[in-house]
Amino acid sequence: MAMVRFLLGLSLALGLLADATRVEAGYENELNIAQQWFDAGFGEDVSKLPFSFKLGEESSATVLGRAKRSSEDKQLEGGRTERTIVWADETTGLETRVVVVKYSDYPNIEWTVRFTNKGDKDTPVLSAIEGLDIHQTVPTNAQTILHHMKGSYVAQNDFEPYEMGLTQRTSATFRSFGGRGTNGCWPYFNVNWGNTGLIVAIGWPGQWNASFDRDGTTGLAIRAGQENANFKLTPGETARTPLMVLQWYAGDWVDGQNAWRRWMVAHNVPRVDGKLPGQQLLANSSHQFAEMINANEENQKQMIDRYLEEKLPLAYWWMDAGWYVNDGNWVTTGTWEVDKKRFPNGLRAITDHAHSKGVKAIVWFEPERVAAGTWLDKERPQWLLSPLPNPGDQSYLDGWKLLNLGNPEALDWAIKHISGLIESEGIDLYRQDFNMDPLMYWRNGEAEDRQGITENHYVEGYLAYWDGLLANHPHLRIDTCSSGGRRLDLETLRRSVPLIRSDYLFEPIGQQGHTHGISSWLPYYGNGTLVGKSAIGQNTTEGINEYDFRSHVANSLTAAWDMRDKTLDYDKLRELSAEHARIGELYMGDYYPLTRHSISSKDWIAWEFNNPETGKGVVQAFRREENTQPTQTFRLRGLDPAAQYEIESQGSDKSWTESGAVLMDQGLEVKLKPRTADVLFLTKQAAK
Repeated sequence: MAMVRFLLGLSLALGLLADATRVEAGYENELNIAQQWFDAGFGEDVSKLPFSFKLGEESSATVLGRAKRSSEDKQLEGGRTERTIVWADETTGLETRVVVVKYSDYPNIEWTVRFTNKGDKDTPVLSAIEGLDIHQTVPTNAQTILHHMKGSYVAQNDFEPYEMGLTQRTSATFRSFGGRGTNGCWPYFNVNWGNTGLIVAIGWPGQWNASFDRDGTTGLAIRAGQENANFKLTPGETARTPLMVLQWYAGDWVDGQNAWRRWMVAHNVPRVDGKLPGQQLLANSSHQFAEMINANEENQKQMIDRYLEEKLPLAYWWMDAGWYVNDGNWVTTGTWEVDKKRFPNGLRAITDHAHSKGVKAIVWFEPERVAAGTWLDKERPQWLLSPLPNPGDQSYLDGWKLLNLGNPEALDWAIKHISGLIESEGIDLYRQDFNMDPLMYWRNGEAEDRQGITENHYVEGYLAYWDGLLANHPHLRIDTCSSGGRRLDLETLRRSVPLIRSDYLFEPIGQQGHTHGISSWLPYYGNGTLVGKSAIGQNTTEGINEYDFRSHVANSLTAAWDMRDKTLDYDKLRELSAEHARIGELYMGDYYPLTRHSISSKDWIAWEFNNPETGKGVVQAFRREENTQPTQTFRLRGLDPAAQYEIESQGSDKSWTESGAVLMDQGLEVKLKPRTADVLFLTKQAAK
């Protein structure tokens, strides 16, 4: 089995670096580690490759060792180096191609492996395919901790962080559930030992698994890949492994998370016209008009106008599920045409109205799920997958079908048809939902020697679909939603942002916990806030108060406010929206949890966002209703110890100045009443 072994004690040397070695130019020592790892792992010695597989009964080391090898390096924008290595095996006709990218500004290496049958007959079965297969050396006397996180289950404890000790002889296995990449489990991991660490990420919007195994001494084996991949390839056929990313860091695990967040901002969060997505207020009327079932041109225009009339900073108007032809139920998806009975002038009349007021348009789609009796079901059944009987724990109804994006004809239709709607209806931001588990659809009918191939082609098609939309509409933004945060893998997040991070909404303690957990990994995400009566039975905040509103703040905030009610306290909504604008712009800085994660009503919870480049930061603190401790002191991080910081408390309307050294060593004291919150802005003062 091919495994990378770090040479010359590199991982032990990294442990001695700590924060003192960080230089202004970047991660100098960690970059050296990444370079040496790159040279060793993707050199000519196949025994050091960081991936493995079997072909028939032969190991990848045997197959690649006899294959003809070629290699090419090229420079990419952003200071990245791409190396493509190809092994052509004349014996079986299998071509193995790895494309690996090394970054010059961050100690990150990523790669994807592709297999292609270049022969004229089927290959032997590819099995035991590990897109990541490495041995990491960890010192026997260091405490080794694996930091990982729950994915989304539409639950109060979505994105709950966990840690486990990787003691000698420890084995831990993780997997996604039902075929969506962050359903239930999170495909990002942080292994820390002392002042050293390694982040591992799996980019796969499908069914993945990962394992971490200590060997009893200094070895930690880390393996990951598509779960249940066991298939032969027919002539001309291609399959791939998940995208794999490694990032080295020095410091504690939080330092590692901030190195990751900075890399995400620099190289992954999608830009439009070179610009990152910013802090923004969105709005919809889904909770007043049963999604879009009871919506029409008149009431949509009215709601847009009401937000602007109240001088609320509306960036996008969002039209959610149900605008298409259906039977009166928004889940009847599969006829992707505007319902002209309710929208005789199309959605274009609404988006044109919004554009004339300086507001952009979001429209919801769910192209993969196909309900019985819809156009796709009746006219293109050959493009659809049917499921195995639901074992009872999967999110689908037996009558639903799945548009097979692994089918080239279906993929081509989807790109062209949805691109046409984006153009004709004036859509600026395309929102894609996915309210079903696809795993049993992919696995239905697969032969023993073709296990996992349907999923593999489907994932390729899903990514190609979004790439096609973006190619046709270079200014388009994409919002990923999959019953909330079920598809937040790295491949997906390179093309989109999640404007609703979880479908567990509007309950403040859960929202606080979601922010506390997800912020370690994602520098950009959205959330929703509801004021007024809800037409679809979700938790409702009848009044307007700082505690509830502040619990829901994110980079992007979607207002589901009932603007028909002119008795709402619009002065308070304007005040809180302005506060959100100031907080949200700081969310892509460094992140520091100041308390442990908790969803207990008896606890405090708090965190800090800090941007040392601008000298601005914010602390958000919440005292929950059953807590008996009126005061907490939080030791801040990431500040300049020699600088003075002005602190503005939104909870008390007080401001004062304190040194970075005092704030980090002695802490920031916050005093609150039960079920209240404070927002404290920090601004670094210029040296006198």
